[in-house]
Amino acid sequence: MKLVKDYFLRHPVRTQRFLEILPGFVSWSLILFPIWGSFVCPELVAIYVIAFTVYWLYRSAVMAILAILAHFRLKAAANHDWIADLQRTYPRRYRRIHHIIVIPTYTEPLSTLERTLDHLKEQSFPRENLHICLAFEKREGEEARHKAQLLKKKYGRAFGHVWTSFHPDIEGEVKGKSSNNAYGGRYAYHQLVEKGGIPIENVTITSEDADAIFHRHYFAALTYDFLSTPQRYRATWQGSIVFYNNIWDVPAPIRVLGASFSVNQMYILMRADRLINFSTYSTSLKHMAKIGFWDTDVIPEDYRFFFKSFFATGGNFTVRPIFLPIYADMPETETFWGTMVNQYEQLKRWAWGVSDDAYIIKQFILHDEISFADRFIRVAKVIEDHFLWPVNWFAITVSALLPPLLNQEFNRTIIGKTLPQVSSFLLTLALISLATIVLIDALNRPAPPRQRTIFSYLRQPLEFLLLPVVGFFFTALPGIDAHTRLMIGNYLEYKVTKKI
Repeated sequence: MKLVKDYFLRHPVRTQRFLEILPGFVSWSLILFPIWGSFVCPELVAIYVIAFTVYWLYRSAVMAILAILAHFRLKAAANHDWIADLQRTYPRRYRRIHHIIVIPTYTEPLSTLERTLDHLKEQSFPRENLHICLAFEKREGEEARHKAQLLKKKYGRAFGHVWTSFHPDIEGEVKGKSSNNAYGGRYAYHQLVEKGGIPIENVTITSEDADAIFHRHYFAALTYDFLSTPQRYRATWQGSIVFYNNIWDVPAPIRVLGASFSVNQMYILMRADRLINFSTYSTSLKHMAKIGFWDTDVIPEDYRFFFKSFFATGGNFTVRPIFLPIYADMPETETFWGTMVNQYEQLKRWAWGVSDDAYIIKQFILHDEISFADRFIRVAKVIEDHFLWPVNWFAITVSALLPPLLNQEFNRTIIGKTLPQVSSFLLTLALISLATIVLIDALNRPAPPRQRTIFSYLRQPLEFLLLPVVGFFFTALPGIDAHTRLMIGNYLEYKVTKKI
């Protein structure tokens, strides 16, 4: 390992480029292997297919069990009186805790920002201890200034503070959420701590997507866990992101995706080894200031923030779940095809998280002061998810059909004849996971705005029959797109996902 570390230190540019090529090379190799391997080594392809199907069955079973447990924990936390707990356990200390909420925004409609702030006004935690920073982009021009004035006038007295920042285009920065978060976070830190005199030890900072809606007990629950956690300055907190704000307004393919993503986010809260802050999350301001806030040269800021924190603290950094929903929008435009394109672009940006893998792997090699086991568990799970993102669909849908279809001699063998049946049987067992997604989604999805008919109740589970097609166009393709772009050096630019 020392030789590898020395090589990485001597050749930073060469190793960076190698690590950027690696995900695309691995994913394309695994996608194409069943095709050429059917002619050269069909038995190995059969082993690959069966192994991947067993792996998928295992993941499906674990997800089904943990999603059910997460559902019950979410219901219990939503009905819990967190303020009573704070008053009983920390009667004086909890009122000294303050929360900065950074809301990065670029071209979001005024109505979306008003909806977000209206729901923040409903928090059960004292609102005078909530401090909002609306982080606009300067390049939005007068429209941003106009929205800032209206929002400050309407909500200025509703919270402890409502600040507005205007992030300029700075050379060397990547335009997007991460750089805007960093600019707004530093501005809020200056206003509350340096000018306001609030002790930094008593402050958390939250990155909230402009369309996100917190459960009304979120900041009360966050405060309770913040005060209860000895290692509070080496932790981040993650709620359950559920894409239910406009779930009844988007087309059926997007609705199926939203349901799947939502249940997966519930499940992931139960996995301490896989849980990483995502989209909307909180941490201590003391920790954020110590690591220099968010990085300004990346697009996917959430995973970068976690691994930056993990390695900066010698591996002593945790993600603590908050079993309360954070409601978010699915992409939506005025037209069906516009919504489809918007969804694809959003998922391509999510898949671009693979661009962080070069940083993650490099830090894994360089930080040998952290135990190998701790580094490996955290890094391996992310690499597995990112590298296999575009592979999963191909491996579980078409790979089992290729060896007997392309190689007639192999088709006459016992393993060739039985491969599709064995794979199909194992994937049928994995449908337990799909049934769980349908059930948990039905129990958690908000009621539709219009009165339901018998047909609507039948249509909801039947929509999940779209998953194979949806999975190809909104998982496999954006994953391949992102991996290939990174592999050839055609780097992605940040695009805001339109949501009406």
